[in-house]
Amino acid sequence: MSSKVTWPSLFTAVMYGFMYFPIIVLAVYSFNGSRYSTHWEGFSLEWYRALFQDQRIFAALMDSLTIALVAVAISAILGTLMAIGLAKYRFWGKGVYRGISYLPLIVPDIAIAVATLVFLTSMAIPLSLWTVISAHMVFCLAYIAVVVSSRLQNLDPNLEEAALDLGATPFQAMTQVLIPQLAPGIFAGCLLAFVLSMDDLLISSFTAGGGVNPLPLEIFSRVRTGVKPDINALSVVLIMGSALLSGLAEYVRYRSERRQRQQA
Repeated sequence: MSSKVTWPSLFTAVMYGFMYFPIIVLAVYSFNGSRYSTHWEGFSLEWYRALFQDQRIFAALMDSLTIALVAVAISAILGTLMAIGLAKYRFWGKGVYRGISYLPLIVPDIAIAVATLVFLTSMAIPLSLWTVISAHMVFCLAYIAVVVSSRLQNLDPNLEEAALDLGATPFQAMTQVLIPQLAPGIFAGCLLAFVLSMDDLLISSFTAGGGVNPLPLEIFSRVRTGVKPDINALSVVLIMGSALLSGLAEYVRYRSERRQRQQA
């Protein structure tokens, strides 16, 4: 039985090919024995060995991990509290606050970067590691809050009310009943925000001070004179790491939704 090829399916295949074919080419040439990417000289792991011996890359990776972990950790607490507050409480200006809190999701990164730099300059705050972390918290907070909010909409509010009826304080009901139910959403949001923070270039370049060199800035400084084979290898490693974290976040979200449907 033959399947008919439709225009939507053909267009989708072309778009996926357009997006992923360059990544495939990048991965292939990361194993090229030649120093130049214009011709193939045979399979080699030389550039992966050079990558793992590059101290500057590892120093930049440590800076990126520090920025991402601290920004995500603080944003996880604030984003979860923000999502709970917006979902459960009524207050004046709630709609305006909700719109402003989710604004970083649609505002271009360059606008956030310039606005943050202008604010730091006007307040005479010197650029440092903490200014980068603060800038990353702007979008990490919004992404985590969105994921947690979507999880909140599917929870049974009667469980928290039952805990209050049984003598639990509001704080105990939140920490012992609500937060455990939100844990998969919080975890998925943190993974998403972590990947975005690790990959950010624009905001980091505007807010990083002397002595702070996140990995995207190190990569950008090297590719301005041409893409080297070790950068191909690094790009493959980063793509695989981001894909694994994104897949893990999606798996956690799927398992939590499936468990919730089974309990309903």
